[in-house]
Amino acid sequence: MTKARTRWPRQRDAEVQAPPEGGGPEAADVTPTDLETCLRACAAHSGKLVAGLDRRRTALAEALRQLLAAHAASAPAAPAAAGLPLLRRPGKEPGAALVLGDDLLDPLLAAGNKALDCDYEDERKLALLIADTVLTQRKRSRAGWRLRARILEVMGQESAAVAAYERYLAFTEDDGFGVAAKVAGLREGARLRGELLHRLARSCPEAQEFAARPVTESWAAGLDLRARGDRSGARARLIGALLAQSREGTPVTEVQETVSQYLGLAREAAGIPGGGGSGTYDGTGPRDRSRHSGPGGPGGPGETAELTELAALTALYAEQRRLRMRGPVDDPTFGGVRWLTLGEFRNRIAGKSICLIANSQRVGSSSLGAEIDAYDLVVRFNSYRIDPVATGGRTDIHVSIHKHGFNWDRRVDTRLIFGGVSGDWKHSLRNRLVPGAQTYLGDESLRWPMRDIGHVGKEEWPAIPTTGFNMLWLLDFLDVSPRIDLIGFDFYESGAYRLPEAMRMPITSVHEYTSEKAWVMERAQSVTDTRIRLR
Repeated sequence: MTKARTRWPRQRDAEVQAPPEGGGPEAADVTPTDLETCLRACAAHSGKLVAGLDRRRTALAEALRQLLAAHAASAPAAPAAAGLPLLRRPGKEPGAALVLGDDLLDPLLAAGNKALDCDYEDERKLALLIADTVLTQRKRSRAGWRLRARILEVMGQESAAVAAYERYLAFTEDDGFGVAAKVAGLREGARLRGELLHRLARSCPEAQEFAARPVTESWAAGLDLRARGDRSGARARLIGALLAQSREGTPVTEVQETVSQYLGLAREAAGIPGGGGSGTYDGTGPRDRSRHSGPGGPGGPGETAELTELAALTALYAEQRRLRMRGPVDDPTFGGVRWLTLGEFRNRIAGKSICLIANSQRVGSSSLGAEIDAYDLVVRFNSYRIDPVATGGRTDIHVSIHKHGFNWDRRVDTRLIFGGVSGDWKHSLRNRLVPGAQTYLGDESLRWPMRDIGHVGKEEWPAIPTTGFNMLWLLDFLDVSPRIDLIGFDFYESGAYRLPEAMRMPITSVHEYTSEKAWVMERAQSVTDTRIRLR
């Protein structure tokens, strides 16, 4: 007999028991937190982070350093006679609170996002503290509500996460992050999980007795009876533990893990390949199914019904997991989109004049619309904004980084989505692609042009290439277009011109605009205030 699982479901202490999942909009209420308290917590946490192999904590340490530096730069010097506090205190009246200005908002949010990326409990608590600090002073902050929702979702507090996501949606017009689909997926996933637990309870009335007992006690007893071959007794206690978790408001992530363990044990007991239990369900192993067959022996009607029900429960579990990841997908074929390889893309642009339109104020304040629309192909990027007089009205090719979904619903002939990590790129396509919004979609051969096609490594080009640079590098590499013009490319010297929602996003610091500009200028055939001609 194989060894039983040792990882049991956790029981929540009565003193700190959270309200049941599904408890109302008040679940999104923010804990009022003043800025000074938050900054001191950030400084204390920064002191605990040491150099190591965890690149996520290294990134958090740098974000905290930048935050504290920004605070120090904005705060008046403390009186000379004062001691050296953990943070520099600005001169203020006694009892006055620090105000969260624009100079601290972006660094604070950046630190919160880096803390969430770490995926450790201490960092999640810090991220939640930061989100609450932002929302204490900026109650309509979209970035603050989205950060809080993501934290709560990771913590398994789904009803609170949904409420926070809905606050975000109430304050935004352009859902570039696919939050509406996320909310729909969480709601439907919760419904299916409820259906799964209801079917388990209905199939085993004896479980109700153990649903009122401590979770760990019922689960441990179920594992013990399983090891001794008492299938009926074990099943009642294991299902009872699941029901108790759900009723106590246990975080969804923990309930999911327990359901997964139960189904794995049940599938292995039934002799189904891929069962997830670490031991057999009733101590007999997959080959000896006669001891738990229904009426009529192995393969009889009772066993067939049991296997059918187990298959249905497994399908429910898998579907609610998928929905939580990507939301409902009405059209899995995405409107019959045609995948475009590198060679096919080359053939489609060969012999055509192309202009690439920057998301810059130099374009937004111009009157270049008619000239732009006169090119054979117009390429736009990420969160581009249309003003026909200034920017032109056509978009033939939309090129976007995979991390957000701005303009993915705008109808274009060809859409290229860039991303450095294959798995993340595929996940974004499944989650964000809008059926019928594109005829052609670049496949993985077009996913990350400069690195994958050109094999330009980090030694040669350390910075992450921008979406625009990846695209113009690709066009230069293919070299099949008689005219390639860059319109408004001043590398953000004039400021950004994007959709209103995207205008609140800072110009990222992970790119090296100086190197990209030098590369372009080395190949430019002519340069004016608004146009750089490469061909």
